[in-house]
Amino acid sequence: MPRSRAVRAADSPAAAGTPGEAAFFDVDNTLMRGASLFHVARKMYQRRVFTLREAAGFASKQLRFVLQGENLKDVHSVRDAALAFATGLAAEDFRTLGEEVYDEMIVSKIWPGTRALTEQHMKAGRPVWLVTGTPVEVASVIASRLSLTGALGTVSEVTDGLYTGRLVGDFLHGPAKAEGVRVLAKQEGLDLSRCWAYSDSFNDVPLLTIVGHPVAINPDARLRRHAREHNWPVYDFRSGRRAATFGLKTASVAGAAYGLWRGFSWVRSR
Repeated sequence: MPRSRAVRAADSPAAAGTPGEAAFFDVDNTLMRGASLFHVARKMYQRRVFTLREAAGFASKQLRFVLQGENLKDVHSVRDAALAFATGLAAEDFRTLGEEVYDEMIVSKIWPGTRALTEQHMKAGRPVWLVTGTPVEVASVIASRLSLTGALGTVSEVTDGLYTGRLVGDFLHGPAKAEGVRVLAKQEGLDLSRCWAYSDSFNDVPLLTIVGHPVAINPDARLRRHAREHNWPVYDFRSGRRAATFGLKTASVAGAAYGLWRGFSWVRSR
């Protein structure tokens, strides 16, 4: 994995924690509602990089993702389209685009329960890294705005300051996430058996299984079954769903408390 894939975002020192511990968070449907890459595509449409018909296709994929969970065919379709449309775009302009995407589209979609979990880890002195298939430029903006340690994201090739439309290394998804975290753990001196990982997707099982504390957040059907079979904690912050299901391993009191509150509020409103 190229070193540039890992972007450190937080400069302020965290509280002293136990050396070797860290927490890794997926972004799409885990930290935020929906897919960050779709919002990048939406912003590119606003800049008239592609047509209304193409934008409508991205919107339908985003709706399916929110309602049904991750679909690799849709994710790869949006990724390939974004790479093609970004060819020739200045890297500096894309960094600015990442700031706009966060301010206009992502910040309002952060799950408060997941945000509470990141804060709990940071207060305990653990580094918190985002691990996502979204472009590393956007992932690093999210990490910076939330005062997290940094981000692992997909890296696009840049030549003479312009995107070439090709990737550097793999799309950071599935097994590639696990490999990226292994490399980062070696660089940072982390003991993965004492680390946490959070995700909504069964496709992230390779990442979840390499840490000592795997946690499912807003899980798709396959991950929910897998988590139950392996006694992993499950947090669901989506409205109208059971908010927290505990396994033998405990994740964070802050996230669980928020989830229980959401569940109670929903029952009371009914």
